[in-house]
Amino acid sequence: MTQRTLESFIRSHPSSDGDGVKIRRLALFNQRQADPFLMLDELVSDDEKDYMGGFPPHPHRGMETLTYLRKGALIHRDHLGNRGEIRSGGAQWMSAGKGIIHSEMPERDLGGLHGFQLWINLPAAEKMCDPKYRDVTAEEIPVVTLNDEITATVIAGEWNFEEGQVTGPLMDLSASAGYLDLFIPAGASIALPVNDGERAIAYVYQGALSTGQTLPDKTLLVYSTQGDEVTLKADSDSRVLFLTGQPILEPVAHYGPFVMNTTEEIEQAIRDYNSGQFGR
Repeated sequence: MTQRTLESFIRSHPSSDGDGVKIRRLALFNQRQADPFLMLDELVSDDEKDYMGGFPPHPHRGMETLTYLRKGALIHRDHLGNRGEIRSGGAQWMSAGKGIIHSEMPERDLGGLHGFQLWINLPAAEKMCDPKYRDVTAEEIPVVTLNDEITATVIAGEWNFEEGQVTGPLMDLSASAGYLDLFIPAGASIALPVNDGERAIAYVYQGALSTGQTLPDKTLLVYSTQGDEVTLKADSDSRVLFLTGQPILEPVAHYGPFVMNTTEEIEQAIRDYNSGQFGR
């Protein structure tokens, strides 16, 4: 097996979105080394004031979202009449396609909120397709033990671990994206298989990995595209999102919740939204 090398790192930064929801954000729209991934938000707080405003109705076009909750609950509704919910340990995939207007609102009295929303690019040929959803409960998501000490929650993709093949429930993500939530205890390490040409990135949201350099907390690690294995070793008890996907290699134009290939397509999305033709 050929090891991939750590090429760069990107630090998340405090921000807010929706109705004042506090988040840590990784904006990757202009980071070609992160293609096909566009953005990763971490929502984490035990104080309801930080998140109860939620995300009132807002539009999307041209991209997918994958929302994964470790703690709490979000109720989502859209302008087409769909309703669903994500609860602790569950996930939701949404392909916005040509347009969706939806809301994501938290529930009260659940002891806090901790989750992530990942944006994945859609290729030009799929940006104007019909929207799609899938909600996944915690019970549908495999949790496996690797190397007798590492816990892997397999949310998306097919993974060939030494212990055997494990398939996550979400297999229709753009760019054949894969998604793991890993707990790696201090001193432990894991070699993760990566297909040739796939992007591989890791978001360390708790603890620290051995990288040969001191990195800020809550940092995204970007690995080279050559090699078929990424090894993660923990300096302290660590929790890591590990993401893989095929680069789309197309121009990215974005404005708020719209992600297209050209400025003209962004302007058309704004016109469609303002004229009430959005998603039609």
